[in-house]
Parts: sequence; C-alpha cells; structure tokens
Amino acid sequence: MTRLRTLIDEQNTLWHRMQEIQSAAETEGRDWTAEERTNWDAAEARLTEVSGDIDRLNRAAHLNSIDRGQIVTTTGDQDDRREGGDDRAQRYADAFGRYLRGGMDRLTPDQRELMMDNEVDIRAMGGNTDVGGGFIVPDEFRNIMTETMKAFGGVFGLAEVITTSTGADLNWPTNDDTSNEGEILGENTAAGEQDIQLGGKKLKAYTFSSKQTRLSMALLQDSAFSLETWVPKKLGERIGRRAARAWTTGTGVDQPEGITTSAIVGKTGANGQTTSIIYDDLVDIEHSVDVAYRANGEYLMHDLMLKVIRKLKDGQQRPLWQPIPAPGFPATINGFKYNIDNSMPVPAANAKSLAFGDFKAGYLIRQVLDVQTLRLVERYAEYLQVAFLGFARMDGMINDSSAIRTYQHSAS
Repeated sequence: MTRLRTLIDEQNTLWHRMQEIQSAAETEGRDWTAEERTNWDAAEARLTEVSGDIDRLNRAAHLNSIDRGQIVTTTGDQDDRREGGDDRAQRYADAFGRYLRGGMDRLTPDQRELMMDNEVDIRAMGGNTDVGGGFIVPDEFRNIMTETMKAFGGVFGLAEVITTSTGADLNWPTNDDTSNEGEILGENTAAGEQDIQLGGKKLKAYTFSSKQTRLSMALLQDSAFSLETWVPKKLGERIGRRAARAWTTGTGVDQPEGITTSAIVGKTGANGQTTSIIYDDLVDIEHSVDVAYRANGEYLMHDLMLKVIRKLKDGQQRPLWQPIPAPGFPATINGFKYNIDNSMPVPAANAKSLAFGDFKAGYLIRQVLDVQTLRLVERYAEYLQVAFLGFARMDGMINDSSAIRTYQHSAS
C-alpha cells in the first residue's frame, strides 16, 4: 500500500504541474516557451508511466487476493482430510495436482479412476496427451483461472456473467422497456394493458484456448514451485486477453458479439476528428444513454484514447480527467469512472474507440462451468519439457441495447 500511495501522490503532483504550465500561458495570453514544452512532455511521459504502474499494482493486488482466498491444492502426498468441501472434490483436487506434476503414471489406482471419471474427449484437437483426452479442472483451479480472466479480460469484470453447467445453445430473452410507463387510475377505472416486447438471442459456447505453455520437468519436480496456482493463472491470462478482444470487437459470426460491432453509436465525431474527441462529444455520448442507466455509467476505452481525453477541459477550463484522489477511489472522466481495455480500437478514422454506459445491464457473458486442461508430454520430451493447454467455453452479446453507446471517429 505504501508503494501505491506514493504513486498516487506522484500522479497528482505531476497533473498539477502540467495544469500550472498550461494555466500560466493561458493567463498571460502567450504561446508556450521551449522550456514549458519540454517540462510538459516530460511530465506527461512520467504521468503515463505512473498511471500504468498504478493499474498494474491494483491488478497484482487482485491476483494476490486470489491466492490468499484459495485452499492450496496438494500434490497427493498429504492425506485426504481437509477442512470444508466435499470429500470427493478434495480427493479429485489432490489427484489433479499430482497429475499436473507427474502425469497419470504418478497416480494411485483410486486417483486414476477419479481422473478418468472427469475425462473430456478432446483428441480431435490434436496433440499428444497422457490419455485420450483432457480433464475437467477442480473448483479451486477453475476459480483462480476465472478470477485471473477477470483481471485481464476487460469487459469480463464489468458485464453480467451467467454460468451454465453445459455448453448447449442457450436461448436468452432481450427487452428494452425504458419507453414504457405505468398509469394513474381513476376511480372505478380498469387498468390498461401494455405488453412487454421481448426479443430473443442465442448464446453459444465458443471454445477459447490458452495456446500451449511449457515448463521444464525439473521445475515440475520442485515442490517449492506452486504449480497449482501458476498454471491456472497463466492459462487464465491468455484466455482472458483473447476473450477481451472478442467481447469488444467480435463479429458475432462464429464468435461472440462485440460491443463496438453491435452497440448503437451514440455520437459521431465531426469532420476532422479522425483521432480526436471534444468535450461536447463526451457530454453527448453520456446523454445518449437513457437516464435510467446513466447513474451506473462507466467509460471503456483503449489507453491511447485516454491519452487524448486527458488533454480535454470543460467550459470552465477544468480538466475532464481527474487523477486518483486516494487509494480505493477511481480516477474519473467528467465524474464517471473509466476502464482501460487495450482490446478496444485505437483512435482512428471510423473507429469506435470509446464506449459508455451501464455494462452490467447492457452486456451479457455466458461461461460454461467446466474448464478443461491438457498435459502434453511426448511432443516436447526431447526438450525435457511438459506443455499445458487450457480451454474455456464462453460467449457474449448485447443484452440491453439502451444501456450502452459508443463514440465513432469521423471518416475524414
């Protein structure tokens, strides 16, 4: 916390220094001097570094909390007694931990039977595995992986997330009821009727892969190395990053429906704003979202878009971007919290580089409960390495079209 507090203080100091440079030139009605430009550029570069460090520290704190909140999975050398939880689930977690380190040959007959009960036939995907397929991961492994995906998955931490036990297609009702209202009834007057107009979409379960990640056999044999935490974190990071891109820019054809491809454009920049945005545009996009959702509104953007917005001021020459006032409080734009997701498009002609709204109401993510992992041995045997490969099935779509709007840069 001391390091975070120091960075936040430095962020505020840098920001005030930049505002003083700008204010001095505006007050005196002159251009910036060469020294002021140099000082501004240096302060801005350092501000970007500090802001990035703050984001990384917050993410690291979140990932560390995942470690502290989990029961450590053993490698099978301890007994099966553990506080809380189902005995079978605990025994499977022990067997899975031993399997990660040594493969099926290291398991007892009982542990092998437990693993086979949770085998998933994914041989069609190729690769040499210890058995014909992969295995469903234990709850602790899945929870670490899922929480890591949230830390790296952008929209995953903002949207409404539903979890299903199977990957079968899921019909999901959609509705926009913001234009409908009730009525005042007169005495002895019957209540009127107004049906809810329901739409419908189908949520699928697209398979996201982590790609292979390799570890040396020597490291696997090192009991001090927390394999049961490292593997789900690494797989979760990779899947989270790929899923984040699908949830922001996915086409909806054989992949999730992305926010920038499916949400309604709330504001288009005027001619010449191919990489820029003005204060009035931000006001317009905020008010393009129905007032019922605006109170919970947040911004979502690429880091390069934040760099553009940090230079904007309102009509009273007050910066729209406000640095973090203290640990635990978010930085804001125009009073609204913002989220950086580098899966969002960068500022460019026709690009939708910014989204605003209530993402929990407006975007829905479906994830399948079972997560699978493969342990590949023969493929990298000559390198004395073992590869791990994770799979998660998910989908995403716009749930309430009134809750989210995007900003689109001009074409020219």
